[in-house]
Amino acid sequence: MSAQFDVIVVGSGVTGGYAAKELTEAGFKVLMIERGPKIEHGSGYKTETLAPWELPFRGLGDAAAYARDYPIQAQNRHFNEFTQNHFVKDSENPYSTEPGSEFTWFRSYNLGGRSLTWGRQCYRWSDYDFAANKRDGHGTDWPIRYADLAPWYDRVEEFIGVSGAAEGLAQLPDGRFQPPMALNVVEQHLREGIGARWPERWLTIGRTANLTVAKDGRSACQYRSICARGCSYGAYYSTQSASLPAAMATGRLTLETDSVVEGVDYDPVTRRATGVRFLDTATGKRGSATARAVFLNAGAFNTNHILLRSQSEAMPRGLANSSGVLGTHIMDHATSLSALAIMPGFDDRTSFGNRPTGVVIPRFRNLDTLDGKGFTRGYSYQGGALQGTWTSGKREAGMGAALKGKLRHPGPWRVVLVTFAESLPRASNRLTLDPVKSDTHGAPLLRIAFEHGADERAALADAKTEAAAMLSSVGGQVVMGMDQPGPGGSSIHEMGGARMGLDPATSVLDKWSRAHDVANLFVTDGAQMSSSACQNPSLTYLALTARACATATSMFREGALA
Repeated sequence: MSAQFDVIVVGSGVTGGYAAKELTEAGFKVLMIERGPKIEHGSGYKTETLAPWELPFRGLGDAAAYARDYPIQAQNRHFNEFTQNHFVKDSENPYSTEPGSEFTWFRSYNLGGRSLTWGRQCYRWSDYDFAANKRDGHGTDWPIRYADLAPWYDRVEEFIGVSGAAEGLAQLPDGRFQPPMALNVVEQHLREGIGARWPERWLTIGRTANLTVAKDGRSACQYRSICARGCSYGAYYSTQSASLPAAMATGRLTLETDSVVEGVDYDPVTRRATGVRFLDTATGKRGSATARAVFLNAGAFNTNHILLRSQSEAMPRGLANSSGVLGTHIMDHATSLSALAIMPGFDDRTSFGNRPTGVVIPRFRNLDTLDGKGFTRGYSYQGGALQGTWTSGKREAGMGAALKGKLRHPGPWRVVLVTFAESLPRASNRLTLDPVKSDTHGAPLLRIAFEHGADERAALADAKTEAAAMLSSVGGQVVMGMDQPGPGGSSIHEMGGARMGLDPATSVLDKWSRAHDVANLFVTDGAQMSSSACQNPSLTYLALTARACATATSMFREGALA
């Protein structure tokens, strides 16, 4: 590729698409490279409107093929026959794990990346989160605080569209919201009952990147809750629905799909990145592209992989790794089903439609003082109240009109609370290049070492106890609860490895998401995170991306990226 670009953006997911939009709108010529195939908005969502009987396996998928080609991805709660084309084949995209480590790495290699399949939960972080590392000594201090990011949260929320309710909570700052989706009758009962018993605990509707009011040519949510198939209405934020059209409208975006970036090129004389080299997976040919700046948005672990593979004589441990911490301190929330309860007394009430969000109970532990529960950070709950549908009878005996009649009526109400506990940054949780195994193109596999520690397990134990107490207090009949974390990756919130920090000796990036060692290299996906909080992280990735794009724009105009 002979053209010289102002910026190369690697990855087209939640942050890559947004970076391309911001940079092209600022006047720059941008190349966005995606390793997977192109999926057109609307026409590319092949299964969006299909009924189960229109698929070979009625939506459940080919079990034999899943065991062979999708053993990891098939564990994802959004993976099925309707969505499988939005997930990678594990058989074609291997990775390795250290002995004793278990990590389920869920991936989407296609235009839009995981923006087509993400859970869309959008929560701001607070200074309880940004100051946590400094307060308790785990990890390295964030070089920013909430005030640095607040205007960028505003900017992102106004563009992507986030519906939610303002609650005035210090630990979960309010945002620029569209009207919230409604709690159902049981959730409202929970909100009132829990709030009366524990005033410091607050149940609210999940803040989600699903529109409740149409904007910018995108329709309001249709309450189908089949988002991971792709949404032709554009009702949820994805690269295809929002950021890509905005970037393309500028006439300054070049899009390259089916191209795996193998490394970032580096000039040791100027100490600048000069571009990227990539493999065209359709032809098998290798190529390169040059630019004045590079943004890595390939997803947290893939971005680490690219940096580790970008070794040179000047950077033998990987690009931007003079500190030696590249690949270390990776995180993923520890998650567990803390409580499942039957909620009697509401069987005469029901709801209509399929609301694409649940409820959240924000963090209430270890805020201004430690609560003495054996862990230092916090956890939050997500879940909701729901009724059994006709599928509740699929394992019951019966046939004919009697069975059909029984299944026409909704079943009893149930409440589910799932915990997301903060994952501490640990040097032992890390990414490296596998010394032996390689992919089909000869590149070393990414190797993952990860385990949850005593802090996370203590948080989940407390969360189980408190979930049962809360549901019992409002009349729920708790039938089960768990306090052991799922394997790493279960939360689909993997982050870290190229953390931000004040000291170049202990961090990879500065406060602008820019590499300490390479002044024109920005990392604005999950790799940049220095801690994990207990909220979903994608909104914070986006805010940091917006801020970094503004920084790059200023540097270009000042001649610092000439």
